[in-house]
Amino acid sequence: MKKMNKTIAAVSVLAMTALPIAAFAQTQPAGTIQPISAQIQPESKVVPATMGLITEFQNDQSGKFITVTGRGLAATDQSEIILSITKDTKIIDAKGKTVPLKTVIDEKRVVKAFYGPNITKSLPARGTLLTLVVQDYTFTAVDGTVDSLSKAGFLVKGTDIYSGDDQEIILRVGEQTKLLDQNGNPVTEDEIQSGMTLRAFYGPEVMESFPVQAVASYIRVNTEIAEENEAEQEAPGTDGIITSYSDGKMTVVGHPLEQGGTNYIILSVDDATQIVDEEGNVLNKEALKEGAYVQALYPQVMIMIYPAQSHADKIIVRKGEAPKVEGTIEASDFAGEGKVYVNVGSDSVKENDIVLNLSDDTVIIPVIGGDTVLKPGMKITAFHSMVMALSMPGITNAEVILVQEDPSVSLPE
Repeated sequence: MKKMNKTIAAVSVLAMTALPIAAFAQTQPAGTIQPISAQIQPESKVVPATMGLITEFQNDQSGKFITVTGRGLAATDQSEIILSITKDTKIIDAKGKTVPLKTVIDEKRVVKAFYGPNITKSLPARGTLLTLVVQDYTFTAVDGTVDSLSKAGFLVKGTDIYSGDDQEIILRVGEQTKLLDQNGNPVTEDEIQSGMTLRAFYGPEVMESFPVQAVASYIRVNTEIAEENEAEQEAPGTDGIITSYSDGKMTVVGHPLEQGGTNYIILSVDDATQIVDEEGNVLNKEALKEGAYVQALYPQVMIMIYPAQSHADKIIVRKGEAPKVEGTIEASDFAGEGKVYVNVGSDSVKENDIVLNLSDDTVIIPVIGGDTVLKPGMKITAFHSMVMALSMPGITNAEVILVQEDPSVSLPE
């Protein structure tokens, strides 16, 4: 009897424990119960994201879009991206509360924009916004170059990425500053050098000084720039004027750099040639115009002919252009020591003739077998300063003179 009572009691306990399980199963939709092995949570996938400010908003027949400009949360994420807003897009704060998009834009709140992995290869890239997590603060950022280092921090000169205004700021590295190189690897403050380019985020608090000062929250610095600068300081080059450019061949006449070079060189320009302005912005080959001021860098090895020939590794295009004239040097009362009179066009018209001032900075390239003394009868091509005296004839400073024909030089038959 006791044995039967124990059996009944055990069955009753099992039945009682089974009741909540059965009740729970009844409340679930069909097909939701899975094997235990299938209920193990998979590893979370990393969703690409951009952190920054909304710099553009579009709402028209094509849809609703925002442009987020800032930095990628991961090294491979976009620093700027255009994202479409759909009915499934969530715009929330850090606590999950919905935030009106207008408030985010008006208050210039920092956002973390998470988007799907399928993005275009355009610049900027385009994708679909999944979730916009709105922060309770704002900041600004600068794209620039480290100008100098001091105990106060490092002076950066560049451009505010949001306003487009020129920016000059002393940045300091604090305990919470995230400092990475171009590959997303951590670096130390000691590794920052003058000449390095960077994108830094700071604020909204800044010290009102001149220049202003702030503690950076995030810095992405290109440490390879220092190596490039060292290589450029050792590379030979010519600082001068483009006297001709066609079919991938560019002639530069000017002054050799301190580390080496020549005053007259023909350079081949191809896709491997880096072409930039003085700020380091990339230019295309259309910037290589006749009369343009440039600094051309090339390898040590040059084809030993006259003029020398080599490959243009880097061309820095400077501001301004030198006007070009062609004509014949003539004897004139306007000429004298350090001056030559040029009959522009080698014709009878005198209104367009000019007087060229010669100086130690004037580069004169003679014909083969000739010398650098300019004499009447020589046909020349000259590049001169844009500043010209309003006189008759006009007077300006000669920068480059190429002697095309010298009657005193007889060429071998």
